[in-house]
Amino acid sequence: MSALHPQHTPPAQRNGPGTSLHRSPRASAYRPVVDLDSGSVVAVEVAAAPPPTVRGSHAEVTVQEESAVAEWLLALVREAAETESLLPLVLPMPARMLAGGGFVSLMESHLRRAGRRPRDITLMLSADLAELARPTVVSGTARLRSAGFRCGFGTAMVRPDLVVEAAPFLMRIDPAIVSGVAEDQRHATVVEGLARIGRGSGVYALASGVLSAEDVMRLRRCGIRVGTGPFFADQGWRPGERVAPVPEPTAGQGGQEDAGPRVTEFMVPPVGLDSDATAEQVLESFTGNPALNSIILIDHRERPVGVVDRTRFLLSVTGRYGHALHAKRPALRLAESPRTVPAWMSALAALRVAGQDTERVYEDLIATNTYGQCLGVVHISDLIQSLSRS
Repeated sequence: MSALHPQHTPPAQRNGPGTSLHRSPRASAYRPVVDLDSGSVVAVEVAAAPPPTVRGSHAEVTVQEESAVAEWLLALVREAAETESLLPLVLPMPARMLAGGGFVSLMESHLRRAGRRPRDITLMLSADLAELARPTVVSGTARLRSAGFRCGFGTAMVRPDLVVEAAPFLMRIDPAIVSGVAEDQRHATVVEGLARIGRGSGVYALASGVLSAEDVMRLRRCGIRVGTGPFFADQGWRPGERVAPVPEPTAGQGGQEDAGPRVTEFMVPPVGLDSDATAEQVLESFTGNPALNSIILIDHRERPVGVVDRTRFLLSVTGRYGHALHAKRPALRLAESPRTVPAWMSALAALRVAGQDTERVYEDLIATNTYGQCLGVVHISDLIQSLSRS
């Protein structure tokens, strides 16, 4: 899942609260993964049955099985591409593939053929994860991570200490726990504890099975920032369609008492590159988009580690010997530290943050979620124009 491709969508037409998500007439069903603060769709989860060639968890993984699963996942990606959605995908994967020595390279080759980068794919491991040996899980997730893929664990499948050791990208909180979070303090305590484990270990906690607006509000108080479930969309939802709006955060969230619009109302999609991108790649991005003010350099967990300002960068690269000195070297050398603001902050408070650094007062701000991941870019000029009219 990626926070770099938020999709703001208005309310959906739904049959009513508590409608469950069933399989669509197609081979797979789609479920929106929603940011609980902004209501943006940040990823698409694909639900589909694995191919019949998948064997039991204790059997040895064969080359034929690895090939069959890779082809199946490729078919899911291509089917999702028919929606013309560029959102990150959460794909189901038999956990026993972690024991397959050649599966990761095979999977990477197949997905690149479909035009998707590994970092755009989170592989949600199946329930047989709990039956695998601990070293197999740790080494298997490490291979996925080294190839650029993300993986997801379900909290009903594995112990929290294994989540900490293996460090998956995503930790799914079981619907049986989430469904009672608004009414049962015991459920809320479990969810809050899992959220703290996620924050402490850098793992994204996802609440599944969200049923109501009350669930959304309680999950936010517990520290959960993304969720999926019947509340957001009905069974026939397709990527790009509307989802139900989330409740507005309560006044003063995060200690901010300023009235007025939130900074997310002025947020635009960021242009992000990997933290190891070269200056030549950044130059190509600026050349291809004359209106682009800045480029965000992000790490493997979508957290901003640097921001490249257009004016300063072009002065460095286009000057005498500039291209020869910088083109093939990391762009991070020419980047500034990112100026971030939380997504719940008011526009007025964000403007105060911008004014704290007089040398960079007019440079873009980066809106982030609770995990410090990039949600979007805020132009200071847009804040000033809007607040001057209010």
